[in-house]
Amino acid sequence: MTAVEEDLATGWAAWHAEREDTLRAPHGWLSLTALYWLDGEPRAYPELPGTWRAVDGGVEITAAAGEGVSVDGTPVDGTSRLEPVDGKPGVLVAVGERRVEVIRREEHLALRVRDPQAPTRQRFAGVPAFPVDPAWIVTGRFEAWDAPRRIDVETVVDGLGFHPTAVGTVRFTLGGEEQQLTALAGEAGELKLHFRDGTSGESTYGGGRILRTAPPAADGSVSIDLNRTLNLPCAFTTSATCPLPPAGNTVTVPVAAGEKTPV
Repeated sequence: MTAVEEDLATGWAAWHAEREDTLRAPHGWLSLTALYWLDGEPRAYPELPGTWRAVDGGVEITAAAGEGVSVDGTPVDGTSRLEPVDGKPGVLVAVGERRVEVIRREEHLALRVRDPQAPTRQRFAGVPAFPVDPAWIVTGRFEAWDAPRRIDVETVVDGLGFHPTAVGTVRFTLGGEEQQLTALAGEAGELKLHFRDGTSGESTYGGGRILRTAPPAADGSVSIDLNRTLNLPCAFTTSATCPLPPAGNTVTVPVAAGEKTPV
């Protein structure tokens, strides 16, 4: 192994360990045990105290003080209203050691139960990944659009859409073939590339994987390290509502790099 390969492997190992620690968090993605879509009727749900319903774009929780439901540390005694935002992380409600995440997706409202004792978390033994290889690091070019655009994509939930902000196109060569992907806005100027490839549904998750890049340089060049391609939460749990890749975001060659389908 060359010094460059050794440095790459060491950096990747530290990054991957941090990634797995994040997944292991008590109320992280591996802790999800249920997804309940709400309607206008106050209903009780398995193992949750009180009743929950969707009303006027928000969620009402009705519980007695002794039932152990709290919002921002304040016990619910009567009815409390929450107003989650479409496409954003939900509002967390404490129920003992569990957290009930109240989410909004388009006009739909739902509860996601996060339980540190979830089998997916308790049995987690790491995320399998392809061997790290410098050949999977390429330089692309980012072509920004005149203005960011809100685009429509499908999700893993039939009939439910998602509307991320796209900012331009990233072009790069892989396997001798020209690739073109729509880039989504990330944090602090980062780009998010959500794509499928020839491994999708085989050795990697069928709904596609995602790669976050550093902000493009002034000349538009952007480093694409496919060794750091990640699974979305839906690869680990059926209680997530992940988006699918934007239309046309398919790499034409198999990307045998990054995370594989979790066991």
